[in-house]
Amino acid sequence: MRLVFSLSLAAALLASSAAFAQSAQPAQSSAQEQQKRGVDQPGNNAPVWRDVKSGEKNSVTIPGREVDVLVQPPARFLGQRAMVTAGEAWRQFRNGPVTFIGGWLVVGIALVILAFYFVFGPVKLHDKPTGRLLRRFSSVDQVVHWSVAISFCILGLSGLIMLFGKHVLLPVIGYTLFGWLTALGKNLHNFVAPFFIVSVIAMFVLYVRHNLPKLYDLNFLLNGWNVMAKGKHVPSGKFNGGEKAWFWGGVVVLSVIVSWSGLILLFPNFDQTRAVMQDAWIVHAVAALLYISISFGHMYLGTIGLEGSYQAMRTGYVDETWAREHHEYWFHEVKLAERSAPGGAVPAGAPHMKENS
Repeated sequence: MRLVFSLSLAAALLASSAAFAQSAQPAQSSAQEQQKRGVDQPGNNAPVWRDVKSGEKNSVTIPGREVDVLVQPPARFLGQRAMVTAGEAWRQFRNGPVTFIGGWLVVGIALVILAFYFVFGPVKLHDKPTGRLLRRFSSVDQVVHWSVAISFCILGLSGLIMLFGKHVLLPVIGYTLFGWLTALGKNLHNFVAPFFIVSVIAMFVLYVRHNLPKLYDLNFLLNGWNVMAKGKHVPSGKFNGGEKAWFWGGVVVLSVIVSWSGLILLFPNFDQTRAVMQDAWIVHAVAALLYISISFGHMYLGTIGLEGSYQAMRTGYVDETWAREHHEYWFHEVKLAERSAPGGAVPAGAPHMKENS
């Protein structure tokens, strides 16, 4: 019995020794290869960096997500053929399609709007102003609108500087001034963003009831070219079909996308992975470039493209002729409310008495 036990123990020891020798052999062989390469090819650390770039986890003492991965594993973004490390793939996508296509999108739409203005000019009133004014926007409406508009312009301009500045501004103003400008833009971008988000929420609450889709909005959208190029009169409510499309597509949808992706980038302390941050940046940049490009149309119509439109948001009042020609349904609603008000409306042209303070 002892003989059988001794033979079994000896066989087990031999098997474990053979397994240990086999497992140690590759490591010893690898170490010998590195020693030999150090003699034949001094400074060649290619095998080491191949292991680093593989994305495999290593041993670390610091807790946290991805701290045990020095370099991300290979990946590729849309349109890329070769697999490279995820960080390099993101860099190529940022400096390639996003910068190139996004840059030409912004410039192209700006040039189209400029050409449209010089060919067709602004949309003007058909009749002369009456001098009688209607209240179109309250003081709260104006404050919220300008809060969104100003913060949007700061974010858009600073974002464009950070994305395209090294291609457009750096060769002109030099490294020192460009460094100060981009640092200022980055800080403005980070600190103005929360104010923009709060302002957009306030705008949605105030403006949503006037931007609910109506059947007559479709008629306006179908005649959009005739309205802008030929000055055709198409009745609409307080906001026309184009303004409602901007509200839902830009103020709501694109604002949600840039805000959500921006918060992910703005607060990396919530332990996001590098891949999440990279994807969030791409979504943020693409949505922001679309937002900026489309906003050019809104800015154009709100300033020089539509006679009297800037006055409406600056003062809160519009002339009756402007209201009747551009927002006929809303004009009739206001006039009906005036006639139904207790005491009646003030007759057209009647002098208004100033209240003593």
